[in-house]
Amino acid sequence: MSTAHDLRARVRAAFDAIGAQVDLAEPGGPGLPASTPVTGEVLFTHPETTPEQTRTAIADAAQAFTTWRTTPAPVRGQLVARLGELLREHKADVATLVTVEAGKITSEALGEVQEMIDICDFAVGLSRQLYGRTIASERPGHRLMENWHPLGVVGVITAFNFPVAVWAWNTAVALVCGDTVVWKPSELTPLTAIACQALIERAASDVGAPAHLSRLVLGGREVGEALVDDPRVALVSATGSVRMGRQVGPRVAERFGRVLLELGGNNAAVVTPSADLDLAVRGIVFSAAGTAGQRCTTLRRLIAHTSVVDTLVERITAAYRSLPIGDPAAEGTLVGPLIHETAYRDMVRALERARNDGGEVIGGERVHVGDEATEAFYVTPAVVRMPAQTEIVHNETFAPILYVLTYTTLDEAIELNNAVPQGLSSAIFTTDVREAERFLAADGSDCGIANVNIGTSGAEIGGAFGGEKQTGGGRESGSDSWKAYMRRATNTVNYSSELPLAQGVHFG
Repeated sequence: MSTAHDLRARVRAAFDAIGAQVDLAEPGGPGLPASTPVTGEVLFTHPETTPEQTRTAIADAAQAFTTWRTTPAPVRGQLVARLGELLREHKADVATLVTVEAGKITSEALGEVQEMIDICDFAVGLSRQLYGRTIASERPGHRLMENWHPLGVVGVITAFNFPVAVWAWNTAVALVCGDTVVWKPSELTPLTAIACQALIERAASDVGAPAHLSRLVLGGREVGEALVDDPRVALVSATGSVRMGRQVGPRVAERFGRVLLELGGNNAAVVTPSADLDLAVRGIVFSAAGTAGQRCTTLRRLIAHTSVVDTLVERITAAYRSLPIGDPAAEGTLVGPLIHETAYRDMVRALERARNDGGEVIGGERVHVGDEATEAFYVTPAVVRMPAQTEIVHNETFAPILYVLTYTTLDEAIELNNAVPQGLSSAIFTTDVREAERFLAADGSDCGIANVNIGTSGAEIGGAFGGEKQTGGGRESGSDSWKAYMRRATNTVNYSSELPLAQGVHFG
């Protein structure tokens, strides 16, 4: 089991390799704490950004925007290409910090950095494909067209569970679109943010890009509020809880800014009688237990046909018992820690409420890893057979709890899938093409992501990521998500010597 001393050494080694220059003080000193869920201890303290410093960072980014917006998009792409190269070079270093700060197992941490590399590749290609369109004009001698222009400063607020990938989703795309970025990471994961800021600054220096294209602000609520309320921030892209989104959305709207919200998920998988159960079990176990249940796309509800539910639960619980739980950096570990004690307490309360609602709970116990006195919180993933989709099932608990519900008709299964206030990710396991197509149809899953024969988590960057209802409606990453970071201008060019009016209007 890793000790705090080991983890501090790994952080310093990664910072040295990356070239991150920051004053990391020993625990107990002035500044904000940087903790690890691996042992539950504070590793360092680091300087906090004040609200006034946040406003200065926004001003710097706004000034940089005046130059960056007129830089040709393919040239902007060179910066993102260089960032991708540096991420490839330091993939293991950044992944080490993700494991230390977020508690992800090594494979998932490396996968998160690979996601950053992938979005850089995507954005570089995008830098030559920011297409407008030509539209048929009803007036002779006229051309009607659309152009897309940079939007401005983009404020990015990220959560602890993907401490670097979501920043990269936003930053890579925003930069090629001609925007500048001010990033407020979760106060639980400052070290990964400091490392990424060092890499983007190095990339900008290497390609001769303007300074202050990407700024980092570290702190809590006051720092976030300064970012949200500043009229110079054209778009706020915020990832977090529904509660946070309820506060961010109206505050930005009040000043007529734009928001891109990625909020809660309460994701379900339907398993039909025709499903390949071997495939389903593998997909369910990773989606439900991976990242210790702390993904926004984690599978939280299993909607199984009455004819397969008993077999399915038996196989899932058997698989759960075989999952190695422990130090996320240790070889073979598949389930690491919860982020902190609050997450553990939330899990305990949710399981107790499920029992009170008639649920049968299997698993969900705390596991002591290493020192019995550790402040870390490791748990066994829980399977909970529920008699109905009660209020606790409608609420997202950020922990490895899989509620099991049953159905008899596909209409009933789709109704259960859609009956929660969140609408992020969903899946169906079936070998019946009619069932699959019905699930994907307009009257099927109401989620932003609907999968067939794969789990709810593990999205690729080529597709737009995001959800509906209380998930916030935002879209990030691939497809045409870039349009959120630009403003559209409709242009009419009259190249004739006449001046006909639209709709046949005559004036004078």
